[in-house]
Amino acid sequence: MNVDMLLGLGLALVLTVILMPLFIPLLKRMKFGQSIREEGPQSHMKKTGTPTMGGLVFLISIIATTIIVAMIADLLTSEVWVLLLVLLGFGLIGFLDDFIKVVLKRNLGLTSLQKLVAQIVISVISFFLLSGVDFDTALIIPFTSISIELSGLYVLFIIFWLVGFSNAVNLTDGLDGLVAGTASIAFIAFGVLALHQDEMGIALFTFSVAGALLGFLVFNKYPAKVFMGDTGSLALGGALAMVSILLKQEFLLLVIGIVFVIETLSVILQVGSFKLRKKRIFKMSPIHHHFELVGWSEWKVVTVFWLVGLVAALIVVLLEVM
Repeated sequence: MNVDMLLGLGLALVLTVILMPLFIPLLKRMKFGQSIREEGPQSHMKKTGTPTMGGLVFLISIIATTIIVAMIADLLTSEVWVLLLVLLGFGLIGFLDDFIKVVLKRNLGLTSLQKLVAQIVISVISFFLLSGVDFDTALIIPFTSISIELSGLYVLFIIFWLVGFSNAVNLTDGLDGLVAGTASIAFIAFGVLALHQDEMGIALFTFSVAGALLGFLVFNKYPAKVFMGDTGSLALGGALAMVSILLKQEFLLLVIGIVFVIETLSVILQVGSFKLRKKRIFKMSPIHHHFELVGWSEWKVVTVFWLVGLVAALIVVLLEVM
């Protein structure tokens, strides 16, 4: 691995580990505690009051690390700025949602429409920024020579991809360490693909994200001392989708991010089944709660899901790099 990548990963990890112990007491003093929904597993009620919005810390670490190391290594490209814009933009949407829930005590946060409009705006802005650097607007089918040129319609794909995956990661964020682990695996996998394509700026960003998440995992693993909140999960999902777009490996995200895909499909199937048949497929959705309710410990669910994500990522990387 390139020295710059190791520096990005290491610096982001160290910054997060240093900042988080300072941030958690501040969240507690400000009473920024998580509210646990009553319809969720009863075992989760003990998590009520655990500080949330911890995503702020790893977002600061990612942005600072990426900019500092990119400036040193002369890797501050337009693609890196777009990634930082998406990370910050979706993070801001999540922050507003968390702030309304936690501070203003409005349990639903932003409305679905408000959140969607804001996500679309960030997605469209990123498309126009990419248009200015002669970005390839074709969709490439993995492991084939087939490509589908979308031209101006690519903006619709960007909207669908960023909104879809930001919400998919958000749905997955329901167990201690689940998203921090699966997302770090996904970003490392795309980092390896970026190195293989000699996209060093994108690779630096992905390894910086992975380092920050590994640092966050120290405090977010079971039993969690802090949650990332929508601030972190929406930002991670949007950034992960944009990485796949910039590398022209959009559809590989469906495999590398298979845990996020399965979690989302479980919600869609559950809602669809109940509306059409008045019957539930799972004991509860997203599917990680189903496994809890059939008797798996929270830690077992998380480690199995990490393993699924790791195996999927390894398969993709080996097929692409070898």
